[in-house]
Amino acid sequence: MEIHLPDVPVMEIFSYLDAFSLLQAAQVNKSWNLAATSDSLWRKLCKKRWLCYDLSLDTLGAQTWKEYFLRKTRQEHSMSRAKPEDFIYKEMSGDFGMAYYLSGSGLTYNGQGKSIVCVVTSMTRLTTWDIREVSLGAMTWVSPIQPTCIMRLATLPELRLAITVDMEATIKVWNCYDKDALATNSMFASCQILKAVLTKDGPIVLAGDDSGNLHTFRIPDLHLISRVHAIEFAINQLHCSPQRKWVYLNKKHPHVWPKVYLMKSLLRPSEYPTPVCTTINYTLSFKAFWTPRREDRITLLSQRGPRQVSKFVTFDIELERTEDGIDAKGKPYHLRNFSIASFTLPSDVKAPEWMGVSDKDVIVCSSGTSLLVYNMKGFQLQRLQDYPAEIMRLLVDPLHVIVTYIDGSLEVYMWEESSPYLKKCYHLQNPRHMGMLPKTLCDNVSIIRVVTKGPNCCFLMAYVLKVCS
Repeated sequence: MEIHLPDVPVMEIFSYLDAFSLLQAAQVNKSWNLAATSDSLWRKLCKKRWLCYDLSLDTLGAQTWKEYFLRKTRQEHSMSRAKPEDFIYKEMSGDFGMAYYLSGSGLTYNGQGKSIVCVVTSMTRLTTWDIREVSLGAMTWVSPIQPTCIMRLATLPELRLAITVDMEATIKVWNCYDKDALATNSMFASCQILKAVLTKDGPIVLAGDDSGNLHTFRIPDLHLISRVHAIEFAINQLHCSPQRKWVYLNKKHPHVWPKVYLMKSLLRPSEYPTPVCTTINYTLSFKAFWTPRREDRITLLSQRGPRQVSKFVTFDIELERTEDGIDAKGKPYHLRNFSIASFTLPSDVKAPEWMGVSDKDVIVCSSGTSLLVYNMKGFQLQRLQDYPAEIMRLLVDPLHVIVTYIDGSLEVYMWEESSPYLKKCYHLQNPRHMGMLPKTLCDNVSIIRVVTKGPNCCFLMAYVLKVCS
């Protein structure tokens, strides 16, 4: 005999389930199926996983939030399931500079769609390229020549927007199909780092300048929301937490301590005349990585002394309301941080240049030709040495780790779902040896990078998955 619970408690219980559990619950009976396919439940899961704030289903190209979740999940795993022969290698020579994805998903539900890359060309132009076209030379848009060189580039793939800052500290927003910029403003100081993000208060761009100021602009009109003097030196590290609750700022310097700001206090200056922040008492941190799909945990990597002794320290950030609602400085909150784990790498391990963290609180770093995996306490889980060349860069995200070697080849790993270990997927050879190896980027169906071989010799390179459903 079936037991029917009232709709309200069923929905409340289902709101705590993950996607797999919801799919299982939908098989029990018609009543549970109706509840488990509710758009409100799947919308909550999508927002938690991909930050789809204020984005409509029409914008995302789906009929329901369940459809979007399942399609997006399949897309995310498409690169992990691939084989080297499933990729098409493409390259094009030109005067390329910085490059970032302008499209966020790659394949659509039916296997079609576009993978758009935004590139600074000849230092004074912004161009976009559809790298899934038969020829990589499929340029889809070009901006007018800018008065001065473009020094910084950021993109907001969710809204198909690009943001640039030039040598004169002029910041612009582009929709990458109109001739002119949507909006223009000035920072009045040289921009050192630029980051565009989607928040609960809407899309914004964060910019750190060489005087230690953090500028927060609204997108797309570039209204200056706030400007905060954060540190005494140029800001060259800026990382937002996964759900955009915190902003981490730093510069590797013996007299600079990193700071973490409450994002909401930067976006609502009328409510927070003094931004809420905490100082992490830890200097010479040159890498930082928020734990994916967790809001309050960040891991720092420091190197000290002539032997470059490397140490990982993991901090939790905590926001506390004061007992009487306000403290002596007029602030309604206390923000504090505390170390929960740390360890020093053995002296026989070469100092790592790159690192990342998985959502299982596992740290991965490169050391010479090896990929090392540790838990937060410093216990080594894996030492992977699948290719004899030196590791030059790492790309770490919640699903993959992509290793770039000195010869330009790539190794793709994925995080195992039920364990804290990495599993090798495949190796992609570089068709020819290149020069300076830059940042490697990927979406769901391609891997790209701009490689510089000489002063006037650059290549936009891409490994593109063949059309699949």
